[in-house]
Amino acid sequence: MAFVHIISRSTFIPVDLVIISILFLLLSLCYSQLQWQRKLYPLTLSLLHHVRFLLSLSLSALFPFFISLHYPESALSYSCLHLLFSPFLPIFSLFPPPHSLGDRMLPVPTWTECDLEKGLEMRKWVLSGILATEETYLSHLEALLLPMKPLKAAATTSQPVLTVAQIETIFFKVPELYEIHKEFYDGLLPRVQQWSHHQRVGDLFQKLASQLGVYRAFVDNYELAVETAEKCCQANTQFAEISENLKVRSPKDCKDQTSWPLKVNISSSTPVLHPDHPLLQDALRISQNFLSSINEETTPRRQSMTVKKGENRQLLKDSFMVELVEGARKLRHVFLFTDLLLCAKLKKQIGGKNQQYDSKWYIPLTELTFQGPEETEPLTIPQVPDEELDAMKVKISHLRSEIQREKRANKGSKVIDRLRKKLSEQESLLLLTSPSMPLRVYNKNGKSYSFLISSDYERAEWKEIIKEQQKKCKCFKTSSLTSMELQMLTNSCVKLQTVHHIPLSINKEEDESSGLCGFLNVIVHSASGLKQSLNLYCTLEVDSFGFFSNKAKTRVYRYTTEPKWNEEFEIELEGSQTLRLLCYEKCYNKTKQNKEDGESTDRIMGKGQIPLDPQTLQGKDWQRTVIPMNGIEVKLSMKFTSREFSLKRMPSRKPMGVFGVKISTVTKRERSKVPYIVRQCLEEIERRGMEEVGIYRVSGVATDIQALKTAFDTNNKDVSVMMSEMDVNAIAGTLKLYFRELPEPLFTDELYPNFAGGITLSDSVAKESCMLNLLLSLPEPNLVTFLFLLDHLKRVAEKESVNKMSLHNLATVFGPTLLRPAEKDSKIPANPTQPISMGDSWSLEVMAQVQVLLYFLQLETIPTPDSKRQSILFSTEV
Repeated sequence: MAFVHIISRSTFIPVDLVIISILFLLLSLCYSQLQWQRKLYPLTLSLLHHVRFLLSLSLSALFPFFISLHYPESALSYSCLHLLFSPFLPIFSLFPPPHSLGDRMLPVPTWTECDLEKGLEMRKWVLSGILATEETYLSHLEALLLPMKPLKAAATTSQPVLTVAQIETIFFKVPELYEIHKEFYDGLLPRVQQWSHHQRVGDLFQKLASQLGVYRAFVDNYELAVETAEKCCQANTQFAEISENLKVRSPKDCKDQTSWPLKVNISSSTPVLHPDHPLLQDALRISQNFLSSINEETTPRRQSMTVKKGENRQLLKDSFMVELVEGARKLRHVFLFTDLLLCAKLKKQIGGKNQQYDSKWYIPLTELTFQGPEETEPLTIPQVPDEELDAMKVKISHLRSEIQREKRANKGSKVIDRLRKKLSEQESLLLLTSPSMPLRVYNKNGKSYSFLISSDYERAEWKEIIKEQQKKCKCFKTSSLTSMELQMLTNSCVKLQTVHHIPLSINKEEDESSGLCGFLNVIVHSASGLKQSLNLYCTLEVDSFGFFSNKAKTRVYRYTTEPKWNEEFEIELEGSQTLRLLCYEKCYNKTKQNKEDGESTDRIMGKGQIPLDPQTLQGKDWQRTVIPMNGIEVKLSMKFTSREFSLKRMPSRKPMGVFGVKISTVTKRERSKVPYIVRQCLEEIERRGMEEVGIYRVSGVATDIQALKTAFDTNNKDVSVMMSEMDVNAIAGTLKLYFRELPEPLFTDELYPNFAGGITLSDSVAKESCMLNLLLSLPEPNLVTFLFLLDHLKRVAEKESVNKMSLHNLATVFGPTLLRPAEKDSKIPANPTQPISMGDSWSLEVMAQVQVLLYFLQLETIPTPDSKRQSILFSTEV
């Protein structure tokens, strides 16, 4: 906008005329770029001719209007012209209302009888021009419809030119458009032929505006129609010939029709009191509402802006990120251009004003580095306690449930709007407080700027694209931006941005999937395309509540170009929509490791992601796929199990096994207080897994877990040897699987509702009394086994600084496993083809189970009667 004012001041041309001239030039350029499509989709070009003619017609009328603003002796009415043409032209959505221009109020002109006479005569000429262009437009539609009938007839024969589906796609809404314009033309023609100053046409424009939905359907289908027509032309020579014959007249053929209005001098207009005024006003309202709804979609997003010496500054990537500023987390919108990195703050929108940004800082790419000076202080990241993050998730789930309940009850929109506002606040807070992975950048003076990101995938993505662009701009001469240039760049971000919304529920479409909830089994088979032998491993990430977290890690495949992991993982999904995979080179030589932000890291060799499509994953069969990444291809297989199926506890068909068998039966058979499998797994984990990062949270290899399950079920004497040779995460996974497959949870079906109710008590003394009494009411094998596990989990949490597993993290992993009821009434969904999404009521229940286990983990001691204490002591020696 600033350069428009510069042109205006330097040439003494009014700003309004400069804007209109530039706009007309841009539309002309768009027109010329679309010429190549005329053979594939003639209707598009005919529509464009139609709009272009109306545009030139309108501009011829508008130029005198803008001149009159600056030169009052040339007066005319803006109102009539604005109302007459707005139903047709999206361009009018950019213009001010009839009696204002920006912040400047316009005087209402007074008209002489002569002025009124000339203005009303001008209306006839304008309408005659519309009739002429409508006639041309109808002839184009008729030409397009001519082959449609024979094509439809041939479609039912043994040798069709096109299928019925292809015909319906290519000619979608064309007959309806023809009928709309034919009716409009037939209604307007006799009125113009029998013209008088009192003639009314407003009802015709009002009806035309009310049918704009047909244009919307046509526009929505446009890309598919062009793509279908192009494919049909390539595949069928007969249709290609038909398409070639459908030539639409060029603009030159319409010269006489489009140029005559430019010669007309408009000096007066229709008065506001004309009978057409209210009808045209209504047509304007309808069209403006329609156009404002599609304005964001139809306005092409700018790809670049011109800088000094005619170079183009293009936007390469942008995203909402969390910046750490003096220990506080701030939400920012970060823009990466071809020559600089810009960090901006999104202003709050007040009173319906357009989106605006404030620049916070920028670094030219030639001066940006990820490696700071040696004396740089290590980054201190303020960690938000897991309990607080979990409390936010509980509130989010609760609010989502309330919104759905209010919708079903058909309550007023005010109630739902209030709940949506609260939901947005909680989701924004969670997105602001959850990221903890640092991305630090430095300028040439060593000043650092720090972002917090939720996943290594996203951090690697930013680093890669910045480093790649830095290679290209090494030859550029670095120059600082003036305050004016920085302001212009920041203002341009509104149009340049590709990420328009923070990932909140309120910004999602009503029919948008809320993600999958259940268990995803993933087999990481192998990788190919490596050019040298490396030590490789892969990690898997999935999203939940708007951010990603690491869920699984393969073993390191040593020194090879074709690693074959063939490892299976079971990943729990909570409203997940995307699976990400990262491939790393394990560096055993610490002196050669990448050192960034004070941490030694393995090198990322490649990364990729795939959407978790509910329809694709609904089947019971494995789905094979390949993820390409930087020349490397990783082969995967996936299988999804919904909550409805995965949560059902099933008794074992092997009475002599341990999995799926009641804990009392196993302990009685073994003559022990704690099952052998529990003692063996905990012993091995305490021997070598207490400092394993993400122990119990990171999934183990499913094939190893199944091997251990079989060994324990068959009482294999070599099970301890097997465990010593396996990854410790597989042992942790085996223990979790044992508790998950118990036919009845450790806390029993009978007492579960009481535990869920007791944890909600507000009085701390009453809560402790209730929870301890319930705990001591458990059957002895259940109680002793739980207390044995509880002591172990507390020892794991003591190593939190190393293994990153807090008491809350452990409660999150084990809570549902130990408390989830058997759900004997769980049934198969009535309609299995429907996408299975996260149930918020289930999420709330999971949170309650986590809170119960966390309560016992946080108790320093659990007082027990002497008889129970003796059992516990004895159990540790068995």
